[in-house]
Amino acid sequence: MTGIAAEIAAEVGGVVVPVSAVDEREAWLRGSPAAAALPAPGTSEGRQLRRWLTQLLVAERVVAIGAARLGITDRHAPEPADVLPDATSRVEIGSVAAALLDSMPLARALFAALAEDLVVPRSDIVSYYHRNAGRFAEPPTDAAGWRVHDPTVRPEPPPLPVVRPLIEAELRAAAARRRFARWLDAARADLVRLRPGYEHPGDPRQPDNTHRH
Repeated sequence: MTGIAAEIAAEVGGVVVPVSAVDEREAWLRGSPAAAALPAPGTSEGRQLRRWLTQLLVAERVVAIGAARLGITDRHAPEPADVLPDATSRVEIGSVAAALLDSMPLARALFAALAEDLVVPRSDIVSYYHRNAGRFAEPPTDAAGWRVHDPTVRPEPPPLPVVRPLIEAELRAAAARRRFARWLDAARADLVRLRPGYEHPGDPRQPDNTHRH
């Protein structure tokens, strides 16, 4: 790979993402407080980091294209904690999407727009309640109001109408994350073309992927 081709990491919607953009993002990251935890440049792990950064760069461009098509701006974007409230949600949605939602208000605005019409079926709420009712049960308390940790006492969960709003919000948030992840995957498949050396880190065809079955 020589000449101009060697200077291109990817194309998004026919627009080039230059290797220099990956270089700049890596230099910024290596100058940040996270630098000590990063792999050394030029190693297999270092090349995988560059592939991951490429994924983030192309995802940012995919979001910009998708938002423009839908007429979405970042004016009323939710906060990161509103779309990724905990570590579990970050694992569910994937590291690239999580980083995107952390750093890009436009991505969070698109996330919210894609979730606007989501409705959680009542049957899903009821099923979740019966599977997880114990998590809503409060342990018994003594006369002074202190919690009593008695393994022989099984606290009664509150009735479904009491916890229904909490369950519905939790299930809707999970469905929103799945919808955004599916949208991002489909949009990347449609718009992104990665060049050799900048493949997805998990692509089994690239030489630095050490995950084998």
